Amino acid sequence: MEISDIVEGLSYNERKLLISLGTLDGSASPAELIKTKDFDLEVEIMGAASWLASKGLVRIEENVQKFLEVTDKKIIEKGLPERRAMTIIGEAGGRMDMGILSEKMPGGEDKIAVGWLRKKGLADIVPAGGTKHLALTDKGRSALDSKMDDEALLERMAASPVHEKDADPNLVKDLKGRQGMIQDRIVTERTIFLTDEGKEAVSLGIELKEEVTDITDRLIQSGDWENIQFRKYDVGTFAPSVTPAKKHPLTRLGSEIRQLFTNMGFTEMTSEYVQPAFWNLDVLFTPQDHPARDLQDTFYLDVPNRIEIEDEALVQKVKDIHEKGGNTGSTGWGGVWSKEKAEAALLRTHSTVSSIRYIAEHPDAPQKAFSISRIFRKESIDSTHLPEFTQIEGIVIDENGNFDMLISLIKEFYAKMGFDQLRIRPAYFPYTEPSLEVEVFFNGKWMELGGAGVFRPEVVEPFGVRYPVLAWGFGFERLAMLKWNIRDIRDLYISDMDDLKKNTVF
Repeated sequence: MEISDIVEGLSYNERKLLISLGTLDGSASPAELIKTKDFDLEVEIMGAASWLASKGLVRIEENVQKFLEVTDKKIIEKGLPERRAMTIIGEAGGRMDMGILSEKMPGGEDKIAVGWLRKKGLADIVPAGGTKHLALTDKGRSALDSKMDDEALLERMAASPVHEKDADPNLVKDLKGRQGMIQDRIVTERTIFLTDEGKEAVSLGIELKEEVTDITDRLIQSGDWENIQFRKYDVGTFAPSVTPAKKHPLTRLGSEIRQLFTNMGFTEMTSEYVQPAFWNLDVLFTPQDHPARDLQDTFYLDVPNRIEIEDEALVQKVKDIHEKGGNTGSTGWGGVWSKEKAEAALLRTHSTVSSIRYIAEHPDAPQKAFSISRIFRKESIDSTHLPEFTQIEGIVIDENGNFDMLISLIKEFYAKMGFDQLRIRPAYFPYTEPSLEVEVFFNGKWMELGGAGVFRPEVVEPFGVRYPVLAWGFGFERLAMLKWNIRDIRDLYISDMDDLKKNTVF
């Protein structure tokens, strides 16, 4: 496109900016342009500059610098905790009982001060007749009458922001480690330059005239449209993309799974996050010395720390099954079952708790139910594990239910999700027999997607269930990773706006 054609399609502000840059030798910052009184606001300058840059008439350069400043100047007036402690100890002769220091610096400030005094080598803790004293070192005594390096840096920051290159990085790291003491200030300096094409456009002589971009009823009714200049519409001009609102991919996947199960005649079931161990573990025939009950695997609560089980008849049935097998033909786990352990409050560790509570209320066949439930486990965070994640749970109670039916249901579910290459292998769970695990090949290795099986008699007998109960629990996030080829499970919850805008999964 010819320069003259580009100039003809420029807006009023674009024309004005080109003219202003021409009078300022071809380059200027927004602040310099505002001084010319051609513009009032930086936002209108940068808006025009961005459009001119897209047309190749200007280029924008940015210089980003980081400065450090004090968050609250009262900190400087009050003094660092170690300075105040050092002064108190110095006035007491350079040595003080730590209990007395705690009285003079209440609210835990003495502990903060002691930590920094020792870290900086300003004081040592020494035993003295059954108590502990804090004694200033030679370095500490010298510092009584002189500023420490971090104090000097804080004073400089309080006077005016300090460029990061003018501050000791070790001091900055320590000060940032003190919550709310200092903060970064990012300063961005922008300069707008005319390109060769922009200089050519200015040399052509740009006429500055008001143009109308919108036709209104007032213009038409008044007849003014005959005497005004309309701005040309350039269909080739760059325009920012418009991204429609869309649901998060996980929300859409959840809706897809719900529709799949409801189309198959399933009912959705729910349960509370907080459960007694009784429903989360004991009813599911998990022994009370099982590793899953340990603190390193389960989140136990302090408030409430226990949830009373009021159904004594059910409690007795579960107790008998654990200790002797009850009427199931099993020998149970033996030992003595503890109701106190069963009433411990915890965050549910699997969504099977929803299944067993549903079975307790609906013991008769036929039944088909599912849930998509958040669960909690003490997992180390890595590319495939999170301490808080979601399970796809399901049960079927059927007179003709068997292991083959369970495998068929699993294959049907994953086929509808777009996966027909599965591996099913034997597994062990305390509450199902037989049991299986489902795996899919992903990212060069087999990834476990969940477990399934037929509930043992020890699980369903207390509720009077007479027919087989098929059950499964699949990983929701791992299914999403497979579906969209995501390598790190954490990426599902970062909510990067650019990624969400580009996401095309419907």
